[in-house]
Amino acid sequence: MKNKVQISLILQTIYYLCEQNITLRIMESRRLNRIKVVLVDKQKSNKWLAEQVGKDPATISKWVTNTTQPNLEMLLLISKVLEVNVNDLVRPLE
Repeated sequence: MKNKVQISLILQTIYYLCEQNITLRIMESRRLNRIKVVLVDKQKSNKWLAEQVGKDPATISKWVTNTTQPNLEMLLLISKVLEVNVNDLVRPLE
């Protein structure tokens, strides 16, 4: 009986670790934009960008943390405001 419990705990641990690895890979794959990097390079704040594009600072925060993504039209506006090519705002596919 003791061996069955140990095996069960080992399997649960393996399952948990696999699940965490999958979650980490999903989170990494969601890092689609480089808005935060460009803002730092341009020495601009989230608040400044929010004012320039007419969005709530909370929305900008979600974009720079890659929690959500701006639509293409907004990405083009952001590139114009930051005076960069839109490609500079998008993470290349690996």
